[in-house]
Amino acid sequence: MAKESIIARITDHPLVFDGAMGTAIYERGVFINRCFDEVCLTKPDLIREIHKSYMDAGADVIETNTFGANRFWLRGHGLAEKTVEINRTGAILAREVAGDSVYVAGSIGPCLRSTQLFVRDRAEELRDAFAESAGALADGGVDFLLLETFSHIDELILAAESVKHLGLPIMASFTVDMRGETVHGRAVEDVLADLHAIDEIGILGMNCGTGPAPLFSIAERAIPRATKPLVFMPNAGQPEEVDGRVLYLVTPEYFTSYAKRFIELGARGVGGCCGTTADHIREAARAVHALGHVKEFIQVHRTDPSSGVSPLPAIAMEEKCSFGAKLARGEKVSSVEILPPRSWELSGMLERVATCADARIDAVNIPDGPRASARISSMIAAIKIQEQLDIEPILHYCCRDRNLIGMQSDLLGGYAAGLRNFLIITGDPPKIGDYPDVTGVFDVDSIGLVRVADGLNHGLDIGGNRLDPPCGLLLGVGVDPCAVDVAHEVERFRQKVEAGAEYAITQPVFDADALLRFLDLLDGMEARIPIVAGVWPLVSLRNAEFMRNEVPGVTVPDVIIERMRGCQTREDGIRTGVEIAREMCSRITDRVAGFQVSAPFGKVELAIEVLAGC
Repeated sequence: MAKESIIARITDHPLVFDGAMGTAIYERGVFINRCFDEVCLTKPDLIREIHKSYMDAGADVIETNTFGANRFWLRGHGLAEKTVEINRTGAILAREVAGDSVYVAGSIGPCLRSTQLFVRDRAEELRDAFAESAGALADGGVDFLLLETFSHIDELILAAESVKHLGLPIMASFTVDMRGETVHGRAVEDVLADLHAIDEIGILGMNCGTGPAPLFSIAERAIPRATKPLVFMPNAGQPEEVDGRVLYLVTPEYFTSYAKRFIELGARGVGGCCGTTADHIREAARAVHALGHVKEFIQVHRTDPSSGVSPLPAIAMEEKCSFGAKLARGEKVSSVEILPPRSWELSGMLERVATCADARIDAVNIPDGPRASARISSMIAAIKIQEQLDIEPILHYCCRDRNLIGMQSDLLGGYAAGLRNFLIITGDPPKIGDYPDVTGVFDVDSIGLVRVADGLNHGLDIGGNRLDPPCGLLLGVGVDPCAVDVAHEVERFRQKVEAGAEYAITQPVFDADALLRFLDLLDGMEARIPIVAGVWPLVSLRNAEFMRNEVPGVTVPDVIIERMRGCQTREDGIRTGVEIAREMCSRITDRVAGFQVSAPFGKVELAIEVLAGC
């Protein structure tokens, strides 16, 4: 079994639950007139295969195939006497596949149908049924009990009370409609209040009933009221009849866009219910795992004045580099983001940078292993640009790949090599990239590393030792104006400024109104730094959907997706993408210090074309 309690784990790290079991069984040729729970006994290899498919897809939690394995539901199939055997076998099958790698949830559904009334006179009978199923699941080795898809909240509470004697963690999940009400008209806020009062319930959830979008609207109401971890497991949309078949039509990409939003909103877990498959979970797992890091950051503090080593005066922003000088004067700056190559050959990248220099672009941004990809050292690429071309490189420097000592050495080494402009970012976790088994370091986040760099600018290293002469690093940071939790993003931005950041570049922005609202929130800050807007000229619908679903921190509104969907040719897509980018620049130009335009697929001409129209 997993060593850490599921409650402790999910509190610290968002987890991905698996998808539908019934859908997977049906897709493998088992007809709906069969008892799906009994398949644990008659086709154990099929159940193992399903569990493995979800585990391989990246699920952190797999559920036993025992949702309806209580004596009430099994009686309808003439299998009531096999209740214990089915539950124990279901748990053993899941445990065999999971090993110690992922958590196993013992799935327990309601004894009552949603159309039945909950009658107190039957409470003892229901209590015995829940205890019977839960006891067998515990014997089979589950990590926790998942009471799921309950519409009678009184029955859910009774179920939790019936199984608490086993000592296993309990997750209680209920179902609501698109209005956020149970089938009996109870609002989600009232249900949460009742369930929070049950001490034995450690995790709360909502599953089934609706698709991702309606459930997200309900999550916006629920999460601010939650004091226990909340998990959301929507259906793959609403079922629709197509040529006589009932299908769920939500794509893995659409499902994933909401999985990310649930976690960004504050959910501690996501999974899928009816209609979801391993494909949905695979995409969701990649996105969700990219939103969290594997350990807490080392806290970096400024030197204690009582140590006797006082900071030296810092070099003025306008004296550090031409980009800093322009920002200090309040002039609009321009930059183009160019990826370093995947090989050692730099000539193609240098040709693209030379094109930007000829177009009088102020700087080129060199990302550091974007989306956790393995490319040539961004620092080496930036140094070659510095040496060979008349344009300033902005070196993205992320916290993922090096420990704190190594990062300080890189900052000093880069400065010695002539680099002055550093954009400090936390970085994408390795799980999102091509090498998911690689370990991320993350000794500090971007706030901590800005403090380190600011210390170097004041003649102090991370140990508080004198560094003379000090560095003159221009310190930039990233910011996400379209973050779901805007208040949290504003607070992190404030901390970055306090740590020593001198300017910021936003994530690619496709929603001008969201950026303007974010800037309005920053207007009340005591200290402000220039903000450069990130802009991405889309080239196709596929590119737009990729940005929306695969790139952490990027939000592409539906209206942009629809505009790109209307493009009939490749040329139409490119032209429309440039138009959208120019419109964005026009809307926000009075509120930002300049623009950083990405060069999609290395097409610097598109970025230059956008900047020429700004």
